[in-house]
Amino acid sequence: MTEPMKNLITHPALRNIQYSPLKEGEEQYIVLWDPTGLSAEKLIIPLNFFYLFQFLDGEHSLEQVGVEYLKKYGEFLMPDKLDKLITDLDQKLFLEGDRYEAAKIVAIKAYRDAPTRKPQFAGKSYEDDPEKLREQIAGFFTSKEGPSATPSGNKGKLIKGLVAPNYEVKDAGPIYAWAYKELREAESPDVYIVIGIGHAGLDEPVAVTDKDFETPLGVVPVNRPIMDYLKAKGGDELFVEEIRHQKEHSIEFQLPFLQETVGTQKPISIIPVLSSFPPITFIDPELKDFANQIEQFVSLLKEAIAASGQTVCIIASANLAHIGLRYADNTAPTDYSFHRCMQTDLEMLKHVENMDAQSFAQFIITEQDKRHILGFSAIYLLLKLIQAEKGEILRYDREIVDQFNSTVTYASAAFF
Repeated sequence: MTEPMKNLITHPALRNIQYSPLKEGEEQYIVLWDPTGLSAEKLIIPLNFFYLFQFLDGEHSLEQVGVEYLKKYGEFLMPDKLDKLITDLDQKLFLEGDRYEAAKIVAIKAYRDAPTRKPQFAGKSYEDDPEKLREQIAGFFTSKEGPSATPSGNKGKLIKGLVAPNYEVKDAGPIYAWAYKELREAESPDVYIVIGIGHAGLDEPVAVTDKDFETPLGVVPVNRPIMDYLKAKGGDELFVEEIRHQKEHSIEFQLPFLQETVGTQKPISIIPVLSSFPPITFIDPELKDFANQIEQFVSLLKEAIAASGQTVCIIASANLAHIGLRYADNTAPTDYSFHRCMQTDLEMLKHVENMDAQSFAQFIITEQDKRHILGFSAIYLLLKLIQAEKGEILRYDREIVDQFNSTVTYASAAFF
């Protein structure tokens, strides 16, 4: 007999909320936010309250949560404090329940009714004024961290794929430029399959949207022949989570570079795909159905491309390692641990250069994903889809993201 669902009012369940540590003087706090963007709110809580979040799973009552606090800290958590915490979480849409479901319905309708997917990060992650944005992008190509002016050895060849960061454009722009210089000098294809990461997580392995994307530089249309094929053969399943595109940055960050490097010379169109699945998907028997869905999507997209008769470039928008307290490690990175991370990244990227998706996945599985390779799914799909003769890692770098030295690494690569 199936056990009845618990009451989410008496047994609160936390959504997939992201967090990062914050230190003010000697006091430590946790900052919470919604990675889906459904809620724009943030909440700062004491570190000891964060311990309780593992019990906000829809299975523990508020009374049981209070007991867990007593066990951990040896003191009672006053009911009014716990009630206030739960109320704050609910009001900010951080909990499962009626408020969250109602807000999601409104957001989905607004997304579907909008004529385009509007830029969400212009004016924050990159310039929102068209002229300033063009100048900003040009500056990435000429900066000392950017690519040299020497022509690429692949100049004039048909480009098949790119890996570019999905970190803040204003910070990682020169590393993006290494990838897009190759595109600018190559024979450009007809369509760009832009595969991003669903940072908020997905219930399905991929989420496709048929929305045209708008940037300060204009509208980037979806490629209708390929999209129509996906709709006809793949059905609604591919689109059930398309609302995730609304606040996700990883596809948006690629588009101004596409518009400036290719779009000024010829029309461009895209197929926007978000992905989210771990390497263990392909060896865990319990995830066999999930793995089959991924393989079916790869086959379907290959069929759609072939049926369209168009040439394509696969772009994986993906960062690499995420190390430090912000990413649930127990200690902050040191120069030594970063150096080791860099060596491991470069070893891992050899499988990407070799276009060996299986070895790429196995490498991360073997190290038990200790470095949190959050760009795995996008790069994996690129490697499964691409039909190229060679790959080349162009540039590698990192960014320190908080006061605790938490670090994100990323790279640019090209395939011909």
